[in-house]
Amino acid sequence: MRNPLSKQIVEIQPSGIRKFFDIVSEMEDAISLGVGEPDFDTPWHIRDEGIYSLEKGRTFYTSNAGLKELKVEICNYLERKYNLKYDYNSETIVTVGGSEAIDVALRAMLDPGDEVLIPQPSYVSYEPCAILAGGKPVIIELKEENEFRLTAEQLENAITEKTKILILPFPNNPTGSIMSKTDLEAIAKVVIDHDIFVLSDEIYSELTYGEEKHVPVATIPGMQERTITINGFSKAYAMTGWRLGYACGPKEIISQMIKIHQFAIMCAPTTSQYAAVEALKNGDGDVETMREEYDGRRRYLLHRLNKMGLPTFEAKGAFYVFPCIKHLNMTSDEFAEKLLRTAKVAVVPGTAFGRCGEGFLRISYAYSLDDLREALDRIEVFLNDLNAGKVK
Repeated sequence: MRNPLSKQIVEIQPSGIRKFFDIVSEMEDAISLGVGEPDFDTPWHIRDEGIYSLEKGRTFYTSNAGLKELKVEICNYLERKYNLKYDYNSETIVTVGGSEAIDVALRAMLDPGDEVLIPQPSYVSYEPCAILAGGKPVIIELKEENEFRLTAEQLENAITEKTKILILPFPNNPTGSIMSKTDLEAIAKVVIDHDIFVLSDEIYSELTYGEEKHVPVATIPGMQERTITINGFSKAYAMTGWRLGYACGPKEIISQMIKIHQFAIMCAPTTSQYAAVEALKNGDGDVETMREEYDGRRRYLLHRLNKMGLPTFEAKGAFYVFPCIKHLNMTSDEFAEKLLRTAKVAVVPGTAFGRCGEGFLRISYAYSLDDLREALDRIEVFLNDLNAGKVK
C-alpha cells in the first residue's frame, strides 16, 4: 500500500508544549503555569451580545472577509488607538483566530524557496506555517542581553537576496519582551532598504506594562504599505474559545488572503463576530482591569523568581516571564520534567519556542495570585532540594 502521508507534514514536529499538559491532566494536585490563556471569563456584556445574536437567529454565513460592522469597528479601533487608517472593505479580513491570519498571509505571499526571517524564541506556529506555505524559515536568535529584542544589526546580517518576509512577534510569546519605537525605527530602515515585507503579530498589543506602550510597526513612516498587522480577541478580551482574529494590510495582499480563506474556511464564526463588535465598542474598561491584574502578578513573579535564584529579566509585555536556568547545569526539558514529577508544577521548556530557548523556561501568569503563590512555593522547595542533591 502506498504511503498516504505527506513527507513534509510528517517531518514537522508537533508542538513541544503539549506533552506536559497531557501529563498534568492525569496528575492529581498538579499546578500548571504553562497555558497561554487568560484565566478571566469573557466579560458578560460581550457574552450577552453573542447570546443575543443567537436568540435573534443570526446563524448565517457572513461575507468571506467578515461582518461589515466588525470590520468597521476594527478599523475604528486601530485609528483611535494608533492613528492607523485602513479601509474596512479592502484592507481588512476577519479570521478564525490570529493563527489563521498568520497561515493565510504566508500562503498568500510566499513562492517556493522564499526566505522568512523568524526571530526566536517565539510562538510555535511561525516556522511550520512558513514551511507549509513553501517558504524557507531562517531563524534569528534573540539574545537575553538585548532583552530578547530584535536588533537592526541582527536583521541586516540575516537578509539575503531570497528574503521576502520578516515576522515581528512583539509583544513576545514566550519571553514577554517588547519593541520600542526607537527599536522599530531602526528595523524599518533595514526593511525598507532591502524591500522586504513584515508580518507583525500583535495579539498581545493590549498587554504591555510600565511607561513603554505598544507601538505597531505599521505606524513607522514607510511601513504601512509593506506590513500585514495581525491581531485578535483571544488575549485582550479573554475570548480564546471564540476563535476570532483579524489582519489589516495592503489591499493587494488582503484580497489574496480572502481568496484562500474563502476556499478553506468560508467565514469566521458569526456569533463570535457579533460578540467582537461589542468588545471593540465597549470593552476598553475590561481590558484595563485585566491588564492591571496581570501587572500585579507579573511584578510578584519577577520578585519571587529573582529572589529564589532564577535570574529573570523584566518582561514588559504579554503574560509570560522567561527565567534562566543555565546555572543549574541541566537542559530545559530535564528541569521541566523533574519539576513536574517532583513538585507537581508544570512549566514549558524554552526549547518549545526554538532551539535558542535552551536554558530558559516559560512561566505564564495568566493564573490567580493564589495559584502563583502555591506554585512558586513548590518551585522554591524544589530548588532548595536540587541544590542539596536531593533531586535525582
